Amino acid sequence: MPKDSIIYIIKTMKQKKKIYLDYAATTPVDPRILKVMEPYFVEKYGNPSSIHSFGQEAREAVEKARNQVAEFLNCKVSEVVFTGSATESNNLAIRGLLKALKRRKRAGEKVHIITSQVEHKAVLETCHDLEKDGVKITYLPVGRDGIINLDDLRAEITPETDLVSIMYVNNETGAIQPIKKIGSLIKEINKTKEHPIFFHTDAVQAVNWLNCKVDDLGVDLLTFSGHKIYGPKGIGVLYIRTGIPVSSIITGGEQEWGLRAGTENVANIVGLGAAVEEIKKHKEKMFRKVRLLQEKLEKRVLSIVPKSRVNGPQNFKERAPHISNFAFEGIEGESLVISLDLEGIATSTGSACTSRLLKPSHVLMAMGLPELEAHSSLRVSLGKFTTAREIDIFLKTLPRVVERLRKISGR
Repeated sequence: MPKDSIIYIIKTMKQKKKIYLDYAATTPVDPRILKVMEPYFVEKYGNPSSIHSFGQEAREAVEKARNQVAEFLNCKVSEVVFTGSATESNNLAIRGLLKALKRRKRAGEKVHIITSQVEHKAVLETCHDLEKDGVKITYLPVGRDGIINLDDLRAEITPETDLVSIMYVNNETGAIQPIKKIGSLIKEINKTKEHPIFFHTDAVQAVNWLNCKVDDLGVDLLTFSGHKIYGPKGIGVLYIRTGIPVSSIITGGEQEWGLRAGTENVANIVGLGAAVEEIKKHKEKMFRKVRLLQEKLEKRVLSIVPKSRVNGPQNFKERAPHISNFAFEGIEGESLVISLDLEGIATSTGSACTSRLLKPSHVLMAMGLPELEAHSSLRVSLGKFTTAREIDIFLKTLPRVVERLRKISGR
């Protein structure tokens, strides 16, 4: 492309009001949350492990946030561990549990984990890595709706099964897994099992919208992150039910109950605490608002763009309100994302963690989509700052872009 053309495109993009429809990848920090965080960067900068007043001021802020998270999850304060991200939380939950269990197991006893084929890479790649060390991993299939079958889970459980890890809401399709039913099933099986099965869920995409009270769900371990709930990047949470054996995987100091060495990121912890407080205040209102936008978006896209469909559950009740995954026949998803970006609209083809890989979505492939169809996907994800006008602009732009790309591809 000539240099003049590139300059023209950049200038055109700068002139347009940008529209962000990729909230499942990350969210902007809510200005109210940023305001709460600001003093801990410059004024209240003490190390929470220090015994002087600066340190104790920081410790008080950390423990206030821990109480806020505990209240949100309806758990004990001592069951909340702060980490650097949801990925780290998932690793600590899985690797930390297995590390503790191996110390308890008798010679010859194996470790067995059951997960699903549609998990986030933070769980899948951790499991793939553990397989190299001889850990047995079972990857449950999903239906065309992206949801696991409870009978499949029951059939795969053996006396050796130690952990079931199933995500709450899928980050690419928004499909909601039956976490509460899984929790009840595991509780039932544990009544007659010599060694208990522990249950972990990655709740990153659920926290904004769904019930995450751990006793209601029946989970032993739950993870989420700050940057998906209008808090800062670089902070995550791991809930660990009292009595669940988890060993540290990062050695050093005794921070976070001895499970996560390293000086606490006070400002980010404060921001995460403030973020869950905002969710508590506005969850129902935000759910209704975003669901209405999602329904409008999907209904209009399917009516104005020929040969389009929604991937995932067709029943809105089985999907979170912020994620819509579309397939457009005859178009590559990457080309569509780039074309929309040139129009000032940010979307994605799936998980932000794998968006640079020119491979079809492992989630859509697991759902039974042919490779060509999986390549044609577009994820549109909404948030609390999304407006009806932004959806209207997207709906006005999309058909034109799709038609142009189809002409180019000749399909």
